[in-house]
Amino acid sequence: MSASAPVLIAGAGIGGLATALALAKRNITSHVFEKREELSEEGAGIQIGPNGVHVLRRLGIADALAPLTASPDCLRVMDGGSGRELTRLPLGTAIEMRHGAPYWTTHRADLHSLLLKAATDNEFVTLSLGVEVRSAESQAYGVRTLLADGAFCEGRALVIADGLWSRLRETHFNAAPLRYAGKQAYRGVIAASQLPPELTVTSTHIWLGPNAHAVHYPVRGGTEIAIVIVLSEPKTAPGWGHEVPAQSLQDRFAAAAPALHQLIGKPKTWRGWPLMTLPGLATWTEGSIALLGDAAHPILPYLAQGAVMALEDAETLGDHFAARLDDIPLALKMYATERQSRTERVARASLRNGRTYHLSGPFAAARNAVLRTAPPDRLLASYDWLYGHRRAT
Repeated sequence: MSASAPVLIAGAGIGGLATALALAKRNITSHVFEKREELSEEGAGIQIGPNGVHVLRRLGIADALAPLTASPDCLRVMDGGSGRELTRLPLGTAIEMRHGAPYWTTHRADLHSLLLKAATDNEFVTLSLGVEVRSAESQAYGVRTLLADGAFCEGRALVIADGLWSRLRETHFNAAPLRYAGKQAYRGVIAASQLPPELTVTSTHIWLGPNAHAVHYPVRGGTEIAIVIVLSEPKTAPGWGHEVPAQSLQDRFAAAAPALHQLIGKPKTWRGWPLMTLPGLATWTEGSIALLGDAAHPILPYLAQGAVMALEDAETLGDHFAARLDDIPLALKMYATERQSRTERVARASLRNGRTYHLSGPFAAARNAVLRTAPPDRLLASYDWLYGHRRAT
């Protein structure tokens, strides 16, 4: 196949667009297919640790995103029942000095729109909306894909970045069905002026409670506050992004600290979605086909690293692809080998965090005692492996 043939990418979410830009930085053309007719990234807030900011800098969009972000000065860990602060971890200048990049909080739609603009403006990237990749065949010279309209498209490789509910993953990687994790998440956004006075606009807060936790932080330059609640629920609610009355969530937090209870009543609209897990895949690659982002490794949100892992994936794939253009299957295998160990560690750590957040009774009391007495710098240092990660350039 001609060296000018594009890399095909299924999905124009954060992972797919970042992959296209990572390849473009290495003068490699790509063609991104997105089944939606219009792109509007769902969701509310997103946290981007220093490891993610480093990738955004190398993709060339960090400067444009910076005015739309906030850099919280600290993480306040709160007891959801008493309202007592358990510990305060330094972020802001402290984490930037530690890892060479800030800790950003922003709106997911702002990040996605800038990735989309950068990809649309890039001569190495072609974007086709309303076009779904149905299947693909890895061949000696590359891949041949079947589109939903019956047409075929050929390329040097296919990167499957079509998200958690990926059909291509099921088709090509014999993936087991997604499993409900027993948790429902809910998201809302309010104006910063609506934040209860006991809370700090410039900080990230996490509230810990039995079988529940809540997180809120500034977005859009600090003018808005994104709120996420995660509750243990034995049965999954129907739909994805279904609307939830604020009163029903307030009722679930009737015994919570007054500031938290008041905060939950502020958003005009709450939307909920089930948290899902994917049994581990034996491989992420099949010849010149590879999985990326949530299609490969959906991660529960207790470390706020799902989107950042997709950004890291994109950069790693771009590096290996450019280094081995004469052997694309090997390049993709090396990408997968490097990323699987990293994402598996992040997934395990995230799961541990979730269990810790939702403790009750004497176990919660022991957790709180540790948080109150442990030096904040030591707690922050325990995440150096996560936030300090960056690939050599």
